[in-house]
Amino acid sequence: MDTLCVMAIRTAVRYLGRVQGVGFRATARALAQPLPVTGLVRNEPDGTVWLEAQGQPDDIEKLLDSIGKAMQGRIDRANRQDLPVREHEESFQIAH
Repeated sequence: MDTLCVMAIRTAVRYLGRVQGVGFRATARALAQPLPVTGLVRNEPDGTVWLEAQGQPDDIEKLLDSIGKAMQGRIDRANRQDLPVREHEESFQIAH
């Protein structure tokens, strides 16, 4: 019997709304820590928050769902796109 091997993916999300100055980055990092995901979250000059997450698709969905629930009422829109996987990334960090 063949075993299905799911490849890692990298997803980027630009969050729009009242997402800066509300603990968004720290919350995203805290929610990512227990999951086997890597990536980054950062504030953008235009008032949005940019997040990149890499890992198994189910873990990425768990993270994004958790962020959506934790930041409910602050996120007006979340624009998502796929990115190429990055090699040798080891953690999920707040980028500056």
